[in-house]
Amino acid sequence: MSALARFRRSPEGVIGLALLTVLALAALLAPLLFPGDPLRIAGPPLLTPFTDPALPLGTDRLGRNVLAGLVHGARASLIVGLAAALVAVAIGSLVGTLAGFAGGLVDEALMRVVDAFQIVPGFLLALAFVSVLQPTLPVVVTAIALGAWTGPARLARAEVLSIRERDYVAAARIIGMHPLEIALREILPNALPPVLALSAVIVAGAILTEAALSFLGLGDPNIVTWGSMIAEGRAVLRSAPYLSIVPGIALVLTVIGTYLLGEGLAAMLSRRERQA
Repeated sequence: MSALARFRRSPEGVIGLALLTVLALAALLAPLLFPGDPLRIAGPPLLTPFTDPALPLGTDRLGRNVLAGLVHGARASLIVGLAAALVAVAIGSLVGTLAGFAGGLVDEALMRVVDAFQIVPGFLLALAFVSVLQPTLPVVVTAIALGAWTGPARLARAEVLSIRERDYVAAARIIGMHPLEIALREILPNALPPVLALSAVIVAGAILTEAALSFLGLGDPNIVTWGSMIAEGRAVLRSAPYLSIVPGIALVLTVIGTYLLGEGLAAMLSRRERQA
């Protein structure tokens, strides 16, 4: 059975993929749907949703288009989530592969570094990192990745420990391949599938962390984010609750979709392993 057929047999994976497809389309089409700066004034302040066809979700306290901010905020969430997951998986996979393949003192030293990062909660690490540096998008991505790479590192190490004694690894040693080449070319590609399944959880956590940082005023002030939109609506929560509810719903649906997609990928990989 193909990987696509195995994935289709996972209802949660299909639902998650559908939700994230909508998010991706919104992010890609944001410049076409709402060209220009989404932070510009678009109408009277605190316009109620569904009262003006040109502003279907109304406006915020400054008269900015809520729907435009919502769509452009999807771009920020997608960029932060994917970039942070990419950096975390790359660092974690490399560290875990080197630790599991080398063993001995190298394994002990690298795992102690992993433990040191894992002791500090990821959000607190990101909060401290962004507070010290300027809260630009690359800094936010780096801060989130610093707290998320330990999971992929441990998972990659566990996979490498089960792979390094297999026949094709022994054959690579016999023909004289360099140990680093064996680790990166022969072992790492076979250890990646479970780590990639974990990346969906990292993306969801990164999106939530970015929203929390923006809510606290530590996000990039030059872009629209769902966290900053929720924080903007906090001051008028009684009179205009939609300003916080609308981006909050978008955030919840995105995180749920990401987790469901991760469940689908994990189920697909587990079926493949059983069939193998």
